Amino acid sequence: RMTHQRASLLLALLVGSALSFAPSPHTTTVTLRRIQQSQTILNAGGFEWEDPTSDEADPGVENPFKNPSLLKSTDGDDSLKVDPARLLSPRLRGCNLYFIGMMGSGKSTVGDLVARRMGTYNFLDTDTILERAAGMSIPEVFEAEGEEAFRVAEAQVLDSVHAHVRIVVSTGGGLVMRNQNWSKLQTGLVVYLKVDPEVIMKRIEGTDRPLLQTENPLETLQKLTEERKERYEQADVTVEIEEGMSVEDVADKCVRALHDFIDDNPPAWKQAKAKAAADGLDWVQ
Repeated sequence: RMTHQRASLLLALLVGSALSFAPSPHTTTVTLRRIQQSQTILNAGGFEWEDPTSDEADPGVENPFKNPSLLKSTDGDDSLKVDPARLLSPRLRGCNLYFIGMMGSGKSTVGDLVARRMGTYNFLDTDTILERAAGMSIPEVFEAEGEEAFRVAEAQVLDSVHAHVRIVVSTGGGLVMRNQNWSKLQTGLVVYLKVDPEVIMKRIEGTDRPLLQTENPLETLQKLTEERKERYEQADVTVEIEEGMSVEDVADKCVRALHDFIDDNPPAWKQAKAKAAADGLDWVQ
């Protein structure tokens, strides 16, 4: 059996390798130049301090769905001028995205696509990391160690993952039920993919999902959904998925919902700045 110390070491190594990537020299140069241009350094109490409220630090990117000129193609076809997901990245400013929901809801597939479309975010799947660390599949972990041991290992994965920034994370369906996990998810934005149990069963019927090895898998799934419903519905963004929706359709819906959420929940300093402008006052830098 895998020891706690060995598991922790493997998890750290796997998370590190999953996040490592080598951007091209051109990309690096452009990124560094933009960072240098965006920094406003002030001397405060002998320390250098970057003012997060400065115009230079604010990326100034708005909701593309409320700006038709960004979305409308000049070629006269239905294609977009810019992918709204690409504009989501600067608006998040490094904040992580956590996808939650029942097994089979599409968290891994949708999360991976959203991360790819954003361009500057990496994708991680907590189940995949756990499987690599344990050297066995999730069903094998359940069989060999039991559900409680699996939940402990799952929490260790999240501990390793949530310390990083600019990542999209797909989580296990039951991960949200532990308070210690939920508190870590709340350090980012939580997206709940809501799918009816009947639709999920059509997707995963015949699979070896450990919790569905019962006489009536659909009834079990419905019960699990009800047990987790209260926690799921505390997510920042809920995306309802209907039968027949493609992965691209769901990703589009997630991106739009996240843009709208950012609009509805601006940082406190941004609200104060907007109020000062409305009152005809100069914002003190």
